[in-house]
Amino acid sequence: MEYIKDKSIDLMVTSPPYPMIEMWDEIFSEQNPEIKTALANKHGNRAFELMHKELDKVWNEVFRVLKNGGFACINIGDATRKLDDRFRLYSNHSRILQHCIEIGFEPMPEILWRKQTNAPNKFMGSGMLPAGAYVTLEHEFILMLRKDGKRNFKTEEDKLNRQKSAYFWEERNNWFSDVWEGLKGTRQNHIDKAIRERSGAYPFELAYRLINMFSVRGDTVLDPFLGTATTTIASMVAGRNSIGIEIDKNFRDSIIQRIDTAIDTSKEQIENRLKNHLEFMKQRSTLKGEPKYTNSVYGFPVMTRQELELTLDEIETIEKVENEITVTYKMQPTTIYRNNEIVTKNKSSLHNWVS
Repeated sequence: MEYIKDKSIDLMVTSPPYPMIEMWDEIFSEQNPEIKTALANKHGNRAFELMHKELDKVWNEVFRVLKNGGFACINIGDATRKLDDRFRLYSNHSRILQHCIEIGFEPMPEILWRKQTNAPNKFMGSGMLPAGAYVTLEHEFILMLRKDGKRNFKTEEDKLNRQKSAYFWEERNNWFSDVWEGLKGTRQNHIDKAIRERSGAYPFELAYRLINMFSVRGDTVLDPFLGTATTTIASMVAGRNSIGIEIDKNFRDSIIQRIDTAIDTSKEQIENRLKNHLEFMKQRSTLKGEPKYTNSVYGFPVMTRQELELTLDEIETIEKVENEITVTYKMQPTTIYRNNEIVTKNKSSLHNWVS
C-alpha cells in the first residue's frame, strides 16, 4: 500500500484471511515460513501470533492511509482447531482489536453477524455426554474502528452531498443494530468454486451496508484483501470510488466477470430499496397516518427531514482499462413517484415495477 498517500482514504471495508483456519495456512506460510514450522510442530499459540503479525502490517498501513474521522470495518471470525490432541478457540477478533487500539484506532460498538451455517442437530465434541461438548461458532464479528474522532462536514457542498447520501429511516433502524441476520447477498455462482472458497467472500449486502453507513457519495473506499471484489462492486453501486488490493493473480478474471454484472446489480439494489421503502411507508401510514415529509428527488413520502435529498445513484456505464475502472452515473434518477407507485422511465415510456 506504499503507493497510497497518507490520509487519502475515507473508509476501509475488508475481510482478511482468518488465522488458524486451515484453508488459509498456505497463504500465511508464504508470507512467513516460520508459520508453517510452528503448525508442523503443533505450536498453535506461536502460529496464531505469527499469522497476526502479518495482518498487523496491513492494519498499520490502513491507519496511515485513513483520513482523520475515517472508519475501518473488519469482518473476522474466530477459529477453532485441534493441535496436539488439544481443541481450543483462537480469538482472532480480540487479537486484531487489541493491536488496532495500540496503534491509535478508537474502537466503536461492533456487530455480530449471525451466519447460522451449522445444522441445529449438529453436535460438537462429545455430543450429549458431559463434559467434553462445545458450542458451535455461528457468528462472525464486524469490528468498527475510527481514526481521530468524528468526521466534520463544513462546506455547504459537503453538507448537501451528505444529505444526498442519506439512508432511509427504516434502514437506519435495521442497519445500526449490533446483530445482523439473514444476509444472503448477491450470488457468485459464476465464479470458479475453488476461487470463491479461497476468498472467504462476505455477502454483497454486508459491504453495501457498511459503505452506506460510514461514507458519503464520492468517498474512496479501500479493501486491502480484495478477493472476488465484493467491496469494489458495493462501492460502485453506492456511488463511491474504491481501491482494491489482491496478491493472488488467480482472482483477476473472476473480478472482471463480477464487474461486468455491476450495472444489473445496481438496478436490482436500487429497485429493492425503493420497493421496500414504499412498502414500509404504506404500512406506517396505515398505522400512524400520513408522514410530514416528501423526498425532493423521487416525490415519495419519507419519515424525516434528513431524507429529503436522499438520492440513489444509478450506474450508466462501466469502462475497464487495464487495472482501472471508470464508472459514470446518470445525471438524474430514472425513477419517479406517481399515484402511490414508483415507475421507471425508459425513454418516452414508463414501466411500472411495483405491483
